Amino acid sequence: MFTQPLVPVGNNLVLSFLLAASPIIVTLILMGVLRRPAWQATLGGLIIGLVMAVAVWGIPSSLAFASVSNGMVFSILPVMWIALSALFLFNIAIQTGRFDAFRMWIITHLPNDRRIMLVVLGFCFSAALEGVAGFGTPVAITSALLIMLGFPALEALTYVLIFNSAPVAFGGLGIPITVLASITGLPATTLGSTIGLQLAPFACLIPFYVMALYAGWRSVKQLWPVLLVAGGSFAVTMVVVSTWITYSLSNVLSSSISLVATILFLKFWQPVPDPAYAVDEAYLAQAPAQTGHWSGPHWQGWIPWIVVVLVVIVWDSLHIAKIGATPVHWPGLDQQVFISLYQKPYAAVWNFEPLGTGTAILVSALLTALITRISPQKFWAALKTTARQGWLAVITVALTIGLAFLMNYSGMTYTLGYAVASTGILFPFVSVFLGWIAVFLTGSDTSGNALFGNLQVAAAHQLSLDPVLFASANSAGGVMGKMISPQNITTGVAVTSLKGQEGVVLARTFKHSIFLTLLMGLVVVFQQYILH
Repeated sequence: MFTQPLVPVGNNLVLSFLLAASPIIVTLILMGVLRRPAWQATLGGLIIGLVMAVAVWGIPSSLAFASVSNGMVFSILPVMWIALSALFLFNIAIQTGRFDAFRMWIITHLPNDRRIMLVVLGFCFSAALEGVAGFGTPVAITSALLIMLGFPALEALTYVLIFNSAPVAFGGLGIPITVLASITGLPATTLGSTIGLQLAPFACLIPFYVMALYAGWRSVKQLWPVLLVAGGSFAVTMVVVSTWITYSLSNVLSSSISLVATILFLKFWQPVPDPAYAVDEAYLAQAPAQTGHWSGPHWQGWIPWIVVVLVVIVWDSLHIAKIGATPVHWPGLDQQVFISLYQKPYAAVWNFEPLGTGTAILVSALLTALITRISPQKFWAALKTTARQGWLAVITVALTIGLAFLMNYSGMTYTLGYAVASTGILFPFVSVFLGWIAVFLTGSDTSGNALFGNLQVAAAHQLSLDPVLFASANSAGGVMGKMISPQNITTGVAVTSLKGQEGVVLARTFKHSIFLTLLMGLVVVFQQYILH
């Protein structure tokens, strides 16, 4: 059995930390500075990770490659199975004209103001998709819709990535919190309530923040009532549902109420028209593509999204994902690594779920195809388009999560965590960056909680701090890393003209990710030292 070294470089924690972080640093430099495509950046990070894991941390090469293969398989099922199924649903909506119908519904029922459309779609609608799908697909679908409404591709993708941070911790019907509770042994209801309180200020802030970035403070002053309704209704519902109802429905209900409340509010209040942000009527009158033209009722544009929300909720309520689920103990890796930090063997179990969330979304796509009576030719076109959009994303995500698993099993990730947990009185401030690192690597708040949830609790006990607060901080801090995750960005660019330019997107979002994570650190410090 391989025992993970926590400080492998001359008993020097700082140097060990820097070498453990080197795969992340290399990936960020290749993407954000050298502007290489995401698959090249993550491949570079993986190569550096293999060198460090074997040569410095001393993991046997057989275990190193077994951990990478375990991560890559996990990246296919469930991660990319969910993303590809959601992209297939999106392409069926395109081929049947329902995406164009949705576009026209937005044009008809919202003011002709790109700022309003950005809030309603980029924040409210994207959050609803995050509640049922996640893994980058809300970013891809919402960005494509904004581009069809006249937004430049880079602007659309950047702002939706920032918007997407608020709902992540409760995404997928609360699965990140369910996993966090199972890993730490802490009550899921208490964790959900604490995370809801941590994220509520950011749910209010994000619409104002993005509007200031997009249109400046003058537009914030003009639009503050609708920004407050969108962010405030989301935040209040999140706190109420996560505290007094059930955290699993927090994001679904928060985003739904925010979407409905914002649209209804705009029936009674609208900003003074600003020609600078009006969408060109001639452009709006044109169908985005001949295959996607729609001349029927605009309300039918809601069909794909209502179907997927209902199917996923029913799927979860009936526990259909558990049917046929089989735990697969990964050959040559399961129980072959000893985690020094936790003093226990490291399990390597891949949960094979043929009827998981990805299958639920695929069923939603097939139901949408039946309801809209899609022709065989258009169905096949949607399938081919999905394959063309998704194959590079599959490779990138496989490389990214393969690196994450390698860093986990070699001990590099735990060296990072051990170093951060050694910061003593500063730990309440820097703890959120543990979640940030984990979500950057895996693209998933769920995986980030599984990775560092226990570490946060252990460090909190050692420092006589509140373990619930810091387990929650891991999840709340992790959501800020979502906007720079190669997995999230790659899936987002799949349906835009930015494929291969993931580094440009990362360069636009990185500073906002750091800034918002720092703010979250201040929130945690306030909760620990002022409220306690």
